[in-house]
Amino acid sequence: MNYGLIAGNGQFPFLVIEGAKRAGASLSVVAINEETDPRIDDVAEKVVWVSIGQLGKMIGFFKSHGVEKAIMAGQVKHVQIFSGSLPDVRMLKMLWNLEKRNTDSLIGGVANEMAKEGIELIDSTFFIKDQLASLGVLTKRKPDDNELGNIEYGLHVANEIARLDLGQTIVVRAKACVAIEAMEGTDATIRRAGELANGKLTVVKVAKPGQDMRFDVPVVGVPTIETMIAAGATCLSVTAGKTLIFDREEVIRLANDKKIAVIGSQDET
Repeated sequence: MNYGLIAGNGQFPFLVIEGAKRAGASLSVVAINEETDPRIDDVAEKVVWVSIGQLGKMIGFFKSHGVEKAIMAGQVKHVQIFSGSLPDVRMLKMLWNLEKRNTDSLIGGVANEMAKEGIELIDSTFFIKDQLASLGVLTKRKPDDNELGNIEYGLHVANEIARLDLGQTIVVRAKACVAIEAMEGTDATIRRAGELANGKLTVVKVAKPGQDMRFDVPVVGVPTIETMIAAGATCLSVTAGKTLIFDREEVIRLANDKKIAVIGSQDET
């Protein structure tokens, strides 16, 4: 079986490449000029660089290498499609037929175009299931009663904003919502919460209802914990089984050093 990888930004694509190598899988990589770390050339065997709007070139590359299943890993900012990028004919036709142009619709449209050519977009965690958050407390310190109350309240609110496709993270203090994620991302949301109410903050990050594991999977990592420390946040809740924890050992070590509680919460969707 030949696998393909559409590599967005950040660490995620590199982890997929490592996982594929451990599994002995052949991986052909499409790197995106506007997003992908250039170091991808050093770790992947077969790479082609495309602009974000070159859907036809991406599909052609996969077909030429016999790719039957593909993975999308790493964020691709969908606004790039509408600013500074010249879509090819195939991308233009796909965009024209979309009812909405949010992230899910755009990536879903790409998945449909690939499927027409016999290429199935599969779970982005296919090669790295071991890096998904497990259920329960992951750190030495458990959430205290106040933090558990914040998590209970926060899960309800976060699931609602995720259902509306607005964001996946909220920051709570004393069962009151301090900051809600929009387009700025998790770390920026935490920083904003710290500016508004530094200290005793609980961060709640959830998967979307019916989370499509093919794309936009929730991710946390060392920068998340570092941002929490700076903002005075003491607890992090993520959706178990649907949230990737990059550099898990370092994340847990740093959280333990700073007495931050990290918990994998039950998926309520």
